[in-house]
Amino acid sequence: MRTYVVTGAASGIGKATAELLAGRGERVIGADLHGADIDADLTTEGGRAHLVSEARRLSGGTIDAIVAVAGLAIPAPATIAVNHFGMVATLEGLRPLLEGSDAPRAVGVSSMASLLPADDALIELQLAGDEAGALRRAVELAEGTPEQQSLIYSSSKVAFSRWIRRASVRPEWAGAGIPLNAIGPGIVLTPMTEPLLATEEGRATVARSVPMPLNGPEQPVVPAYLLAWLAGPENSHLCGQVVFVDGGSDVMWRGDGVW
Repeated sequence: MRTYVVTGAASGIGKATAELLAGRGERVIGADLHGADIDADLTTEGGRAHLVSEARRLSGGTIDAIVAVAGLAIPAPATIAVNHFGMVATLEGLRPLLEGSDAPRAVGVSSMASLLPADDALIELQLAGDEAGALRRAVELAEGTPEQQSLIYSSSKVAFSRWIRRASVRPEWAGAGIPLNAIGPGIVLTPMTEPLLATEEGRATVARSVPMPLNGPEQPVVPAYLLAWLAGPENSHLCGQVVFVDGGSDVMWRGDGVW
């Protein structure tokens, strides 16, 4: 039996992942803002430290995998605090607990939104570790036009995806035998997206903005299956990848451009 720490475990992809792993007989320590084994606010340094200390206590000091799912999708500075700084703090803070595992793994959640327009200044502030500066820039965008507001979420996912690429090959990750990767989901059927997809007009709008030619929007368990594999012992060599599970959005937008 392996021990997994899953953040965002009270709803959506995180809940689906926690339930999938538990159903396979694995030990799951769930974390979320409320309603999980660990209640932690990842917008704050105190909340991030509490997550790590409680995961250490509940696990006995050793875990086998980190599945960092917790995130926000609102046009506000809190999205930057959770999606980038909270995500990085989760992975870095819990990494020492992987040292006792025979097959340590770590995976986070990015998004197909990492392929959308983003704010270069906000991205660089995040990658520089300047949380105060990044939050100030996010406030500026949040007070702007709807187009500027939309850059907050995509910028958080671009920065996190770049961090995954850069960190994955470092001595403390690849050098320690820990595969570090991320997934990029498309539109997921959650309570947050249900109102938008409830009407034919809403579904048409989503289809135009986020094309998913393979089976359309997905249930949370779909990315959960991918997270479970990436965090499992079978994954020994995937390193620094953002694997898109998006029904084809990546292909529709980028085509052959990757190569």
